[in-house]
Amino acid sequence: QVQLVESGGGLSQAGGSLRLTCAASGSTFNYNAVGWFRQAPGKEREFVAAINWSGGTIEYEDSVKGRFTISRNNVKNTVYLQMNSLKSEDTAVYYCAGRTVGYLTRARDEYDYWGQGTQVTVSS
Repeated sequence: QVQLVESGGGLSQAGGSLRLTCAASGSTFNYNAVGWFRQAPGKEREFVAAINWSGGTIEYEDSVKGRFTISRNNVKNTVYLQMNSLKSEDTAVYYCAGRTVGYLTRARDEYDYWGQGTQVTVSS
């Protein structure tokens, strides 16, 4: 059974940066696609970014384009989300999710594995 663990969340001022890490344990981190999602209080979990196995296909939610960068290192079994120019509206719990079958997707219900989330708080 694959376990995904997020880390790197915390408190940042507006305009600051945080680097989130998604680490896999219990199995090889060979997902067809890995995505980052976030959920703010009172809102549904929304797509942030995703990357396929090779890293050749990447998608971002419009509001984070130019600010966030997703990458993966299959040797280290990790996926990263570099978040720059943070805004207060980025405040949320961020989740890492993986798919063992299928291609890259923005739909949260298509992912098979989920981490427990890491809190990101951006102050104005």
